[in-house]
Amino acid sequence: MLLTTLLALLGPTFGQEVGQKTAEPAEKTGKEKAAAPEKPASKPELPFQIQLLETHVRFEANGDSRKEVHTIVKINNVLGAHQFARLTFDYNRAFQQVEIPLVRISHADGGTSELLPSAVVDAPNPAVEKFPAYQDVRVKSVRILGLQEGDTIEYRVITTTTKHPLAPDFWLEHTFDRSGQVLEEIYKLDLPVVQNLQIRINPKTPPDSTNKTGEGELARSIYIWHISTGNSLPDDLAGEHAIADIALTTFKWETLESKLQFQLSYSIFPPEFEARVRQLTASFPAQMEKIEWFYELVSNHIRTADLPFGATGYSLRDPLEILSSGYATPEEKCALLSALVGSLQDSPMTYPVLILATDSPEKEIARPTLVSNVLVTMTASEVEKDLWLDPALEVAPIGMIPLDLRGRTAIPLVSQRDGFFGKVPARLPFGAYQRVGVNAKLAESGSLSAKVKYTLRGDNELLLRVAFHQTAKEKWKDVAGLLAISDGFRGQVTSVNVSDPLATKDPFTVEYEITQAKFVDWSKKPVRIPALLPQIGLPDPPAKQAAGEAARTIELGTPLDVDTQMTLKLPAGTTAQTPAGTSVERDYAKFSSKYSTLANTVTASRRVNFLLREIPGERAMDYSAFVRAVQSDQAQVITLVREAADEAKPAKATPKQ
Repeated sequence: MLLTTLLALLGPTFGQEVGQKTAEPAEKTGKEKAAAPEKPASKPELPFQIQLLETHVRFEANGDSRKEVHTIVKINNVLGAHQFARLTFDYNRAFQQVEIPLVRISHADGGTSELLPSAVVDAPNPAVEKFPAYQDVRVKSVRILGLQEGDTIEYRVITTTTKHPLAPDFWLEHTFDRSGQVLEEIYKLDLPVVQNLQIRINPKTPPDSTNKTGEGELARSIYIWHISTGNSLPDDLAGEHAIADIALTTFKWETLESKLQFQLSYSIFPPEFEARVRQLTASFPAQMEKIEWFYELVSNHIRTADLPFGATGYSLRDPLEILSSGYATPEEKCALLSALVGSLQDSPMTYPVLILATDSPEKEIARPTLVSNVLVTMTASEVEKDLWLDPALEVAPIGMIPLDLRGRTAIPLVSQRDGFFGKVPARLPFGAYQRVGVNAKLAESGSLSAKVKYTLRGDNELLLRVAFHQTAKEKWKDVAGLLAISDGFRGQVTSVNVSDPLATKDPFTVEYEITQAKFVDWSKKPVRIPALLPQIGLPDPPAKQAAGEAARTIELGTPLDVDTQMTLKLPAGTTAQTPAGTSVERDYAKFSSKYSTLANTVTASRRVNFLLREIPGERAMDYSAFVRAVQSDQAQVITLVREAADEAKPAKATPKQ
């Protein structure tokens, strides 16, 4: 089933520096006129054009840094004026300062104006407004009123970092604009010459100049890039430079792991914490019961301050403070869960794990920006197999890891382990299934009403738990409406009932009622309708390969059992002709369907059970045949036949003249 539409409902994103990034090109609207053969089609007007993006970054040997950005932006239309009506810049007050010494507007009709320092607002980032402990995570913003088409904005922003928690180490990565919105970009790096500094530069974007200045401790390296629209950059970054055009670091993977292990783990616990642990577990005699309660406590009962990794400076609050406040960052939740389990007698080995944004870390230089998430892993005889836990999601069943994190490269924050890098398991802690029941009724007017119930375990379960958990109850109909649309149902959702998203020990259930006026038009002959069942999504067959190209593995995804059932009540005097069922069986998947009618009731069922995660590319023809069989079955229709009105009622006698 196609549930990816629901991703748009998953929580607010953390703010970014508007002035230091380029926006996406404007979306095309309307139909484009065909261009003459000798002229290329003109590009749609961008809402704004960055005429100059000039960045100067200087690092010191002690890890301090200064970043100055000078930007000139031409506003092309109302949309661009709206996008630049407010400039925002994120920083952490604990070790950073942001200055905005210049904001100048050159008006299209002549004249200029400069914003006064009083126009700058400094406030906590909206993501931490409800979490007082993180008030150092802030946003400086400037509101620009009255922007018009043709205006030009020029501004400077200076960010100074002093005594960063990971100093004296430092790192940076940068990618040049490829959208065409930046006409000219100047990037200057001023670096100390230190023994452990590593720098990787995309060979397709080499610096225009490199210089050495000073000697001894004063020695520095200066790199300058000057890129304009005349220098066409490749659309993609290949190989080891897939992350950035410029990357530098003073870390090695071992030193980065060691420092983050120190920063993100609790090593000493006060007696008050141990007493609190005994209090929390007093009513749970079995070890696994205590572990499950700790997970439920940290995951469900402590709210997640959804901040990017490292936003609070790679530091942890006191565990007792976290428990009393009732909220924590993802890093703090993972560290707290590890500490709680680790405090048990004969406790399983439990520790945080860093999840990387690259699958080839050995080809990348080490830097904290490559860490995308933090999880917890647990190994012991108390559990049947290793448990991987994501307490930050709040509604993940124990052992359930989101699909986009499974199979990713990981760095365990523990000293004793086999190998340096690891992998997040691709498996689920339980069999994944979806049960969908549709109980529908068709009225004589042609309108349709239906009750739909989902019972889920697996990836779609987690997606729906998160969607409903993060959406206000009065808007649950909107979530159910998206679910209905994704499964091919049209109409108005009139009521919704879901199980508690926090009750993760049981499968998640969603029930909604939906109505659709004029579902059928009885005047049309014959009347054909599809089976009122969700469309079963199948991975696409592989594209035809070029001669000599090795067959690619066909990814089927997590093994999943989908069972859908429909009962449709027809109005009196209506019969149905149902299609024949289908049965297709392979070693990697099974599909079956049944259709029947009795009196004025139609029943239908479809079931697909994917058994393997992948199959060899050499079996592409066989898999394509399987997909065609399923799609052909889902395209079958049910034919409805109504008894004619003049046949259903006795004819009236014609009066004599």
